[in-house]
Amino acid sequence: MSRQDTVHTLNRIPVEFRTLSIQVQDREDLRVQQDPKSTRNAVKDLASLDWHKISTEEALQRLAVSPKSGLDNPQVTRRLTTYGKNLITPPKSNTLLKVLGWIFGGFGSLLLAASIVCFIAWKPLGEPNPQASNLALAVVLLVVIVIQAVFNAWQDFSTSRVMASIKDMLPAAVVVLRDGAQTSLPASELVPGDLVQLALGQKVPADLRLLEVSSDLKFDRSVLTGESEPITGKIDKTDDNFLETKNIALQGTLCVSGSGTGLVIQTGDSTVFGHIAKMSAATSSNLTTLQREILRFVVIIAGLATLVAILVVVLWAAWLRRDYPDYINVPTLLIDIVSVMVAFIPEGLPIAVTISLAKVAHTLSRHKVLCKRVLASILSLSIVETLGSVNVLCSDKTGTLTQNRMHVEDASVFDVVYTPDSLKAALESEKETSVIENLCQLSAVAAICNAATFQTETSAKGERLISGDATDSAILRFADKVAGATEIRTHWRTIYKQNFNSKTKYMLMLSEPTGAVPTAPVCAHDNFAAGDRLLCVKGAPEVLFPRCTHVVDPAGGRPLPLAVANKNRLVSVQERWAKLGRRVLVLARRIIPADALPKSVAADPDAFEEIVNELNGDLVVVGLVGLIDPLKPDIPETVRVVRGAGVRFFVVTGDHPATSVAIAAQAGIITNVDRVHTFDDLNVDGSVVKEEKEKEMSDDGSSAPLQSIVVTGPQLDLLTPVQEEKLYAYQEVVFARTTPEQKLRIVRSLQARDAVVAMTGDGVNDAPSLRAADCGIAMGSGSDVAREAADMVLLEDFSAIVIALEYGRLVFENLKKTILYLLPAGSFSELMPIVLNVLIGVPQMLSNIQMILICVATDVAPALSMCFEPPEHGLLSRPPRDVRKERLADWRLLMHAYGFLGVLESLCAMSMSFWYLQRHGVPFSSLALGFGNWPGLTNDLLYEAQSVYFFTLVLMQWGNLLATRTRKSSIVQLPPSWRVNKMVVPAAIVALVLGIFFHYVPVFHSIFQTSNIPVEYFFLPMTFGLGLLVLDELRKLVVRRYPKSPVARIAW
Repeated sequence: MSRQDTVHTLNRIPVEFRTLSIQVQDREDLRVQQDPKSTRNAVKDLASLDWHKISTEEALQRLAVSPKSGLDNPQVTRRLTTYGKNLITPPKSNTLLKVLGWIFGGFGSLLLAASIVCFIAWKPLGEPNPQASNLALAVVLLVVIVIQAVFNAWQDFSTSRVMASIKDMLPAAVVVLRDGAQTSLPASELVPGDLVQLALGQKVPADLRLLEVSSDLKFDRSVLTGESEPITGKIDKTDDNFLETKNIALQGTLCVSGSGTGLVIQTGDSTVFGHIAKMSAATSSNLTTLQREILRFVVIIAGLATLVAILVVVLWAAWLRRDYPDYINVPTLLIDIVSVMVAFIPEGLPIAVTISLAKVAHTLSRHKVLCKRVLASILSLSIVETLGSVNVLCSDKTGTLTQNRMHVEDASVFDVVYTPDSLKAALESEKETSVIENLCQLSAVAAICNAATFQTETSAKGERLISGDATDSAILRFADKVAGATEIRTHWRTIYKQNFNSKTKYMLMLSEPTGAVPTAPVCAHDNFAAGDRLLCVKGAPEVLFPRCTHVVDPAGGRPLPLAVANKNRLVSVQERWAKLGRRVLVLARRIIPADALPKSVAADPDAFEEIVNELNGDLVVVGLVGLIDPLKPDIPETVRVVRGAGVRFFVVTGDHPATSVAIAAQAGIITNVDRVHTFDDLNVDGSVVKEEKEKEMSDDGSSAPLQSIVVTGPQLDLLTPVQEEKLYAYQEVVFARTTPEQKLRIVRSLQARDAVVAMTGDGVNDAPSLRAADCGIAMGSGSDVAREAADMVLLEDFSAIVIALEYGRLVFENLKKTILYLLPAGSFSELMPIVLNVLIGVPQMLSNIQMILICVATDVAPALSMCFEPPEHGLLSRPPRDVRKERLADWRLLMHAYGFLGVLESLCAMSMSFWYLQRHGVPFSSLALGFGNWPGLTNDLLYEAQSVYFFTLVLMQWGNLLATRTRKSSIVQLPPSWRVNKMVVPAAIVALVLGIFFHYVPVFHSIFQTSNIPVEYFFLPMTFGLGLLVLDELRKLVVRRYPKSPVARIAW
């Protein structure tokens, strides 16, 4: 198996400042908003491990294992009992609780209780003459419960798959030394103390202390770190950090060359992979903002239903049972209670919410925004709405804001700055040999000290394609443009190299000439002799400058001493470029005399490497290169829209602070680069600073809110609580040189301050922070584990987040409209017939089954049409929704639904039904205070009057539908046309057709006790619906014209 089979190059984290160090010494930060016990279990203090520090003999002795025979079977048995199998514990899943949640979740428990009550009212309480209508109602309620349970199961079908991604990275079988013999066994059977054989292409089965290594043993750690280059395996410690040292092989990494033997020191959950899994489990998502709102709405409705039901029981027990004993018996009382429950509960809401969210997710998928587990979980679907509530967006820089297509923008020899074209022109026009020798050293070192290679293919523009990371590719193309990189490379043969890594922050190559006469970057004054070698180094200025003693003189001649003044001139160039967003690298060289590398050490790789590292000093700076990774063209506009929507946009990156600030300024994230605060500006005394009160003085003496600041990861670990409070009060923040664990800390700190946080990430170590964020967003080119841990994946451009943000806000708006549409007819107008039946003794003018038909049949299609509503003007110019104050169903919405729409619909429907009875010889005066004594009222006449009430509600809901489509805009501005929302008119027609179906098909007359009605009772309710629409249009006009009026203040 090749490396590419395991981790595709595009899925690797960019190599700039990427490290496996997770700042393990700082574990207290993870305890914010977490259970301390679970945190201690999930995040073991890896800094205390010393397996890499002790000798191999002590490691073997500590685990009581012989290096020649391995463990014996009794030892293996005992250790399996003590440590368990080498498996990562999957997330807990309780199927029984899930099934119960599907059935009893939301309104399910109330509906099930109502169904049981109906069965009891039918039999035995209804005997000797049980009413079939009670049985029919019980069965219908069960059908509704089953439908909702199926939807709940659909929503919750798949759980987190992060663990599955991790388990797929582990090998199936390994070769182990036990009882003196090598044997192959499943990786899950490994125990601490086992001696494991490693070979090319094998995944490391557990955390191992290396005991024997071949000279070419290397591990690909890209699944953990994103490092594009393999790490050499060593026997002795190379770093005090357990996660950085090369004598430890980490579980899940890949052996890409060589072979070796390792001692198992940690298995299962104790491995680094196990810690990542535990952190992901410990930071599992809580309820989304939408789920909390729906739960709150359920509690409100359930509370109101219970309150009214108790009131009915009290009135019956204290009054009706005594004064009118024949009016309501126990079975009838139970049915009345059920009627109250059915009246209050909008049974179609769960289905409407799920389908609405699925529709939005489907729409986003067309814009290359993938909502994870679209068909599986309301958690993943409602994450769209959560994004609409986000008020802080933390974004990576490389590959997210920038194109990850670097090129050399500037180059300098000493402090003389060139562009690639001007440097080439200078070499071609210069006549002085010594000047040419000095100038061409920069392009020569750039070509030699480079891991990228040219391919044989060419691009559409005719350029040769390059294999390698973005940095090396850019520098190789620069060298080729200036002086011909292929030609330069033919004159030098690489005999040793150290690839760039985040620990050393430099690349080193030791070369020897292929011919008798050395060429650039060697100059005449170097006195290069036979057997001498060329050492070339490329890396970060802050790392290499202390190793340099001279600098090439662009005027020709010998190098100049790198005294303080000359070094300051170089640093000035570096800082100037960094402020422009350049990534600055130093290129340096040194001539290594033949006697400095004796032939005796060539056969010992460790000794050879040690000597080369010692010789990595006394370097001559041949020049600087300034690389730029240009912003994606749409990023400034994306940032402008996001910030215009009231979202604070933070950058969280591993790059240099100056470069990060410059890129942030180009993107519009930083407003004024000249007034960016640093860590030192947080050194204040006094009480905790509040965002809205803390001020700084502007140039003209006026006060302004805290604006911009840049803080590095190491500085983040030094913050006091007061400083941290002030940091998160800034509007524009750049976090530079951050590690994945610090990213998690940033998320937790923001959430602790009531922020709704969206976080982008692409690596394995980003999984905990992605899961901890309110909305985890992975790029499509990120790692598999990151995509699994995220709630949302941007498959293409980062600018798609604007669409997701708009739809996130739109889905909340449209769900408010859905609830507002459902409540007047599906709740309030159903309750009023029951209330009047109990209080003034009139017949119940809407049957229980008709209530169900309104909720799960006639109201569903119009409610679903709301999810197709386009955004009203200015949706993204509003501030984010305050999840603590702006509710899905607040008092304004409930008052509008019940006090305005509900009252109008109830009055009209009640008037129509009583008018129908009066026209058929049963006046209202003979019904009021009748309490069961209603002369002239037959069952057929009652069923017809109930059907009149039903169709009046259905047709008045047309007016409600047209009025509720917008909050402030007029129907003239957003008409229900085919171009605006093509679903409104068909949905209204479907509602009427369903009502006609259940009332005009004879088979339902006896089962559901429905009846057909004269045609004139269709046209009058239509005028009522039109009147409702006109009244609401007048209300919206007042809201638009007088936004501070009492009408506007109570508007939903």
